[in-house]
Amino acid sequence: MAKDNHGAVRRVVTGHDAAGRSVIVQDGPSPFVLRTTATGPVVTDLWKTFRPPADNSDAAEPCADVTLAPPAGGSVFRVVQFPPDAGYMESWDEHAAFAAMGHDLAGSATRKGQTVGMHTTASVDYAIVLSGEIWAVMDEGETLLKTGDVLVQRGTSHGWSNRTAAPASVAFVLIDALALPARG
Repeated sequence: MAKDNHGAVRRVVTGHDAAGRSVIVQDGPSPFVLRTTATGPVVTDLWKTFRPPADNSDAAEPCADVTLAPPAGGSVFRVVQFPPDAGYMESWDEHAAFAAMGHDLAGSATRKGQTVGMHTTASVDYAIVLSGEIWAVMDEGETLLKTGDVLVQRGTSHGWSNRTAAPASVAFVLIDALALPARG
């Protein structure tokens, strides 16, 4: 999967100078962008934390790479740009796309023609639709989310489907959580 700055989101990060005054330490496109295919979703990681409480004294860059799940005990803040399904779904290799983010979809059924990329993470995810419309797809049922809508995803198997002709942009905050027991 290609990493590039196309579709990147502006990231402004604050910090402190040597005298302890607040300053802007970064302002520009996030360099942590993963394009899943030439026409597929674009994932932009903006920030990660590694434990609660977060350490605001650490000046090191926390986003070394784009991973699906948050760090153990931590969180990840990202924006995903979903193009219309019609432009990529038929040829999208969801297994390769998720593998590029360190997530194995082995055993996950593909749902070509309906949605692909059904996955589960051990996290609580807050999804905020920034622009466009997107369907949140569960094993049983689905719902249309529009600009301004919020979904709280609690460790469930889920996928995303953009059935419009325009891109959808969704902000996500993923917080590490206890894994749910396997269900048969």
